[in-house]
Amino acid sequence: MSDDTRPSQRARGGLRDMRPLVTARRAAMAPAAATAREDLSDRQGFEEDFLDDFVVALPTPVGERAEDVTPVPGRDDGRLDYTHFSLVMSRSRRLAIFTALNLDGRRLVSVPRENDNWRFDPRIDPALQAGEDLYARNPLDRGHLVRRTSANWGELAEQANADTFHFTNCTPQMAAFNQRTWLGLEDYLLEHARADDQRLCIFTGPVFRASDRHYRGVRIPEAYWKVIAFRGEDGRPSATAYMIDQADELDELGPGFLFGQYRTYQRSIARIEALTQLDFGELSDFDGFSVEEHATGTRIEAEIRGPEDIRV
Repeated sequence: MSDDTRPSQRARGGLRDMRPLVTARRAAMAPAAATAREDLSDRQGFEEDFLDDFVVALPTPVGERAEDVTPVPGRDDGRLDYTHFSLVMSRSRRLAIFTALNLDGRRLVSVPRENDNWRFDPRIDPALQAGEDLYARNPLDRGHLVRRTSANWGELAEQANADTFHFTNCTPQMAAFNQRTWLGLEDYLLEHARADDQRLCIFTGPVFRASDRHYRGVRIPEAYWKVIAFRGEDGRPSATAYMIDQADELDELGPGFLFGQYRTYQRSIARIEALTQLDFGELSDFDGFSVEEHATGTRIEAEIRGPEDIRV
């Protein structure tokens, strides 16, 4: 971390205190099934006006990332739409650059997790998607970027559940990373939305770095991020961002691997933009960390060790 980083001194009301990170059992995974060509043409995807007059647009890839967007037939933005979420793929990495989810806490539905049917999205070439070969016989989890339980709301909950099992929504995560740190943050967001009958817009993705190590033909991301847009308790637009790192754990990928400590940081949206080459438009204006960074010229971040550490 940079030497100019210091904790934020400004807090903003909005989300509840973060719950302790929890451990979950690893679900049994089944290989992608060979099925007839799937028709996804009716999927509406992410809605920018989901928070009413607080319009939250998809981030725009910029710089080298703009040149890396996987083309999608019939579109000029590389967007793939699913039920309640959308995503944009990286051509060079064969993983999603980002996902964008609408979560309605008032309409969440419990959909049982049965045999996982991970499969390619038929709208783009399978060669442009990291598939089952990456995950077989190793400690890598098929990590959902859009968590299936967060997409499962409303009348189309079962369809949303199935849509999350496309390899386009999958990234390689060490098992303990996926089951403890990442899951803990996602549990916090989901339970907050449910408790307060709140709507959230959640963006998630990996940090692509030139130093990411190669494994089975794929460069494995060492860090992941989330950006959340919502209305605070006072009704005002708010946003916040988080970043989780698995770099140390990837050193152990192979026989005899071990699991160490994970660190979760709350960071500014402005910093996430710089790390990912994504433009979130005016969203950073609603993020206290970004506002303070702009005012002070000093990078702001805070490590999250427990509920008392989160600041929004």
